[in-house]
Amino acid sequence: MTAGYAPGPHDLGGDCHAWLIPEGRWGESNSGLVRGAGVSLLVDTHYDLPHTADMLAAVAPLTAGHPIRTLVNTHSDGDHWHGNQLVAGPEVEIVASAAAAALMTPAAVRELAGLSDRDDRLGDFIRSISGPFDLSGIVATPPTRTFTGELDLDVGGRQVRLIQVGPAHTPGDVIVHVPDARVVYTGDILFIGGAPLVWTGPVARCIAACDRILDLPLAAIVPGHGPLTDKDGVGWVRDYLVFVEQEATKRFEAGLTVEEAVASIDLGRFAAMSEQGRIAANVLNVYEELDPTRPRADRLEQFGRIAAHELGDPA
Repeated sequence: MTAGYAPGPHDLGGDCHAWLIPEGRWGESNSGLVRGAGVSLLVDTHYDLPHTADMLAAVAPLTAGHPIRTLVNTHSDGDHWHGNQLVAGPEVEIVASAAAAALMTPAAVRELAGLSDRDDRLGDFIRSISGPFDLSGIVATPPTRTFTGELDLDVGGRQVRLIQVGPAHTPGDVIVHVPDARVVYTGDILFIGGAPLVWTGPVARCIAACDRILDLPLAAIVPGHGPLTDKDGVGWVRDYLVFVEQEATKRFEAGLTVEEAVASIDLGRFAAMSEQGRIAANVLNVYEELDPTRPRADRLEQFGRIAAHELGDPA
């Protein structure tokens, strides 16, 4: 689904734009730009400074008379905010949910960068997916404004609505809706072409977030990763999540371990998606929800399970 789509800026109509990084795999995130009268709002920065700088240079003709005065980070994963320092300034307000902002810290930047230094299979996996990126020089630049629930922003006379749908993919996911253009930027609620990933969940919250997107009147949908999509693409993500939740629940009730459940699930029509190892984290999330006594896995364990599956060692 991702092969062949064009990198760079895409005009969505209504003075809304998307910046896409093919092939939408690990770290290859999308961003967006909404222009109002004399100002712009930017949706997300990128995993490193070079990729963020490339995006900002490319949209410079669009922001020349409409400087960026608001930056919205859709969630706390580094590939959506590590480049904030290149946008920040006294005239720029950086906005995120309170739950996301709590995780956007210097320690989080150091921890993510440090995964590449591990001398084990997880380190091998992290190096394999982070090769195109340079995590040096990143200065954690968190939000200057936070909110919970919903927040309406005025962008040069235009309404931009921020809708918190997390905890879902992460604790503080936000979708960015531009009602007059019928455009939504979904962050990592949507992966198009790659398997969805539930770090925090529960999976049911991710399904509900898809339903919230499907309820909006939309002409363009910008996922967190992958090509532009439509409601059929949203439905595909939703169907995958429902499938994983149902299949994992059956195996939990049958007494299978997480590892046995992951190994026994036939992905069928979803098998063509990239990043199939994410099912290891997704099934684990279902088990954690069904058994409240089970200790919650941290990001390190989740990455480890994904790495083991993708490297051919699902045990």
